[in-house]
Amino acid sequence: MKFSIKTDALEKQRSDVLVIGVYDSLKVVYDKSLLSASSISHISTILKHGDMSGKTGSSLILYGIPGIKIPRILLIGLGKERELDGNKYRSAIRTMMQTLKKMDAKTVLSHLQIVAVQEENIAWNIEHFVNEAMDANYEFSELKTVNKKIKKDFEFFVTVDKKNQKVAENALKKSFALARGIEFTKTLGNLPPNICTPTYLGKKAQELGKDHGIKVEVLDQKQIEKLKMGSFLGVAKGSRQPPKFIVLQHNKGKKTQKPIVLVGKGITFDAGGISIKPAGDMDEMKYDMCGAASVLGTFKTIGLLNLPMNIIGIIPTCENLPDGLALKPGDILTSMSGQTIEVLNTDAEGRLILCDALTYAERFNPEVVIDIATLTGACVIALGHHASGLYSNDDKLANDLESAGQISMDRAWHMPLWEDYQSQLDSNFADMANIGGRAGGSITAACFLSRFAKKYKWAHLDIAGTAWKSGKAKGATGRPVGLLMQYILSKLH
Repeated sequence: MKFSIKTDALEKQRSDVLVIGVYDSLKVVYDKSLLSASSISHISTILKHGDMSGKTGSSLILYGIPGIKIPRILLIGLGKERELDGNKYRSAIRTMMQTLKKMDAKTVLSHLQIVAVQEENIAWNIEHFVNEAMDANYEFSELKTVNKKIKKDFEFFVTVDKKNQKVAENALKKSFALARGIEFTKTLGNLPPNICTPTYLGKKAQELGKDHGIKVEVLDQKQIEKLKMGSFLGVAKGSRQPPKFIVLQHNKGKKTQKPIVLVGKGITFDAGGISIKPAGDMDEMKYDMCGAASVLGTFKTIGLLNLPMNIIGIIPTCENLPDGLALKPGDILTSMSGQTIEVLNTDAEGRLILCDALTYAERFNPEVVIDIATLTGACVIALGHHASGLYSNDDKLANDLESAGQISMDRAWHMPLWEDYQSQLDSNFADMANIGGRAGGSITAACFLSRFAKKYKWAHLDIAGTAWKSGKAKGATGRPVGLLMQYILSKLH
């Protein structure tokens, strides 16, 4: 899809469809400098006949409105004016997209972004308009040969008054880059595990590097062995797919600027290893690399915006499968840090690959380190599918990430990381066990990771409940790229 800003009066503009918002009071939302009062009066008269309620989710198509050369007007219900928040606004955009997909239209002129959303501004409106529209239009059909849906390619003209033109153009640039990054993340997540292997992720990272001037290293097994990443390699040895350790460096800030480091879990398929998972829904374990996908999607957005910052991406990637050489319950691994780990459950493998990546991150002398992982089913039980779990050893970092989640509507919830939980990881035979029992499973997983992140400010995002959807809407969501980018962009100021 394409997006551009328009500031001309409506009489001078052309498109297949004009989109306007309507409250449940039947009040039409419009800009007087763009749309004439006579045209609005005509629309209001039609609405009095009761063909549209104005409630959220409602819509109505009008034809041949006097004073408007655009042939069709699409009215979108906004609900109660005083209750129009971010969620209702995004819902209205999804209604718009659902209706547009059924119409024979290619060019769309939108007035939706000028509505007053609670506590938000025009920049926020435009950013979420673009991202929600592109999300609603996303289809993963690359591998279908029959009944393949044809993705509609719309061109949107977003209207604003001239005083907001600069702000609108900046918001449009930012939001389109973000949407591209989210789409990239979703597509990587949706690919089957026989295609999206550790080697494939490495190639995609290298392509990103070539496209956007990002330094990329893809370390192979021998190089990983030299680094003494015994915990990561312990997980990888159950698969014929060779592990990869991917490092991306976007070094376009000042040399004195400490980098933000993003670490993404890249288990391209998780059968659970010897502690094998139940067969039901195991196909969804292709999504166990969504942490890695979110790091790559974030770097795509960073590259498109060419941000003057220093940002590092680290992705340990492998499969977790049962095999004659596979990790066994009771095995003891020696991590890159030198700490030993008793493996009580081979399905708690994400933390085993992340801990070596967190140790590796030390060499960059980071400002902060944020890891992103589909880590625990316990997080899904605690928070459902609405918020990611957020853990941190630094309250300011946690608050900044939580705030970024609120602004981007890619929310995370700050969970406890109290010392009280650490004893659940005690082992009789090693420095620690890789699980802490059923109680507080997401917390003890974060406690495990915290033992490898003591030398810097660190946060952990457990995205097991937010990285993908199941059922009829099955597919990767692209989260938490929105949250990560909002946090990164906040550090520009």
